[in-house]
Amino acid sequence: MMRSARRRGTAVRLAAAVLTAGLAGAGSMAATTGVAAADEAPPVRTEGGATATLGGLEIFGQAVIREDGEAYRVSAGLFEMSVLGGGTLKTYCIDVYNPTQSDATYKEVAWSESSLHNNADAGKIRWILQNSYPQVNDLAALAKQAGAGALTEQSAAAGTQVAIWRYSDNADVEALDPDAEKLADYLEASARDLGEPTASLSLGPSAVSGRAGEKLGPVTVHTDARSVTVAPAAGAAAAGIRAVDKDGEPVTSAADGSELFFDVPEDTPAGSTSLTVSATTNVPVGRAFISETKSQTQILAGSSDSTVSVTATANWARKGAIPALSAQKNCEKHGLDITAANEGDEDFTFELMGIEYTIAAGTSRTVTIPLQEDQAYDFTITGPHGFERNFRGVLDCETAGTTAANDYEVASAPSPASAGGTGADVNLADTGGGSATPMIAGIAVAMVVAGSATVFVMRRKNTAGGE
Repeated sequence: MMRSARRRGTAVRLAAAVLTAGLAGAGSMAATTGVAAADEAPPVRTEGGATATLGGLEIFGQAVIREDGEAYRVSAGLFEMSVLGGGTLKTYCIDVYNPTQSDATYKEVAWSESSLHNNADAGKIRWILQNSYPQVNDLAALAKQAGAGALTEQSAAAGTQVAIWRYSDNADVEALDPDAEKLADYLEASARDLGEPTASLSLGPSAVSGRAGEKLGPVTVHTDARSVTVAPAAGAAAAGIRAVDKDGEPVTSAADGSELFFDVPEDTPAGSTSLTVSATTNVPVGRAFISETKSQTQILAGSSDSTVSVTATANWARKGAIPALSAQKNCEKHGLDITAANEGDEDFTFELMGIEYTIAAGTSRTVTIPLQEDQAYDFTITGPHGFERNFRGVLDCETAGTTAANDYEVASAPSPASAGGTGADVNLADTGGGSATPMIAGIAVAMVVAGSATVFVMRRKNTAGGE
C-alpha cells in the first residue's frame, strides 16, 4: 500500500494575542459623505466570491488514523455547506487534526491563503476531487477502475477523503471498508498534479481612491460566470455617485475582464462608498474554503448554481491624504498583507502593532503584518475625513503534524468554543460523526473566549510543506 512521505513536526504551544474580542462579520456600508460610522465599514474581500455556512458531514464512512503504534477511529466523508444568497457546496476536509465549528462561516480563497500554500501535493488533491465522488457519480465504473467490489455513496466518500488526507495532512490513514480502502489506494497512486483553479469571482483591486470629480478606478472583474451584476451601495445614487465603464457610461452588469469605475461628482464632500459585484455560477472544484473563526479548512468537491459576490470600496477627498486599503492573508510570510495606496497630495501614515507605516502621496505599498499561527486579528485603520477600514480573521495556514498523545492535555470530549460571544460545539477530526477519541480531542482543542485578551491553542504543526 502506497503512503505519502511524512515529516514529524515540532510540538508547539502558542498563545495568540486577540487584538479585539469578537470575530463577528462586518456589515455593509452605504454611500457616505463626511464621517462614516464605525459599524458601517464594509467587508473587505480581495479574492474569491462564495461565502457559505458549514452544515455537517452528510455522506461518510469510517477510517482509522495510526499514530505512534496507536489507532484512532474517525469519520471520513463529504460535508455540506449552504451558500449565503443561495446554493449548496460539497466539501472534503484538508485539515484532519483541527476542529470544526458548528455553523462556522467560510469564504472561498486562493490556495496561498490556506494550508495548501506550501503543499507540493495540492495539485494531486485537485486531481482526486475531479476523478472521484461526487464529480464521478457512476459508482460502478469508479469501483471497476479502483479494483473494488462495489462502492456505495458512503464508501466512495470515505475512500476519497482518506486519499485526500494522505496528501493534505500526510496522515497514515486507512478506510475501514475494504472497497473504500481500495478506492483510496487507487486515487493516491493515480493522482497527478493539476493547476490551481481560478476564483469564481474576484475584483482587482478591491479598493480605490482619488479626488472628487474624477473617475476612481479601474476595478477589474475576474469571473468564470457569463455575466455579473453591479450594484452600488444604498445611497450612492442619491449622492450622485455612479458605477460606470471606462467611457463613463453607467453599468449594471459586466463580464470577465470588465473595468469598473466610481464616478464621483466634483462637489461631493469627502467620503467613501462601495459597490457589490455578484453572479450565479458553479464554484470551481478545488477551491479552498477557510473560516474567519477557527474551524477546519475545507476544499470544494462540488457546487450547485451558487450566488457569489465581492465588494469594492472607493474613498475620495479634494486634498490631503486619500487612502485606499485592501488586505489578504499571506501564508508564505505568516502574516496579513495590507496594500495601501494614496492618491492624495499628502503622506498617509498609520500604525499597527507598534509599527508606523507611511505611504507617500501618489504611491502604493504592501506591508506584511506578522502574525502567529492561529492568531486572531482585528485591525481598524483610520484616516482623514472619517476614513476607516477593518480587517479581521484568524491566521490558519498550517495543518497539524504527527503527534503523540502525551504531548497534549487530553480531553475526553470536544470542548466548547465561542466566537463573537456565541457558543458553538466543536467537532474534532471525526468532523461531526460522533466518535471523537481522546487523542484527537487533545490535538485539536482550540478555545476562543469572547472578551478574553488571549487565545490559547495547543497543537502540533507541520513545519514542512506537503511532504
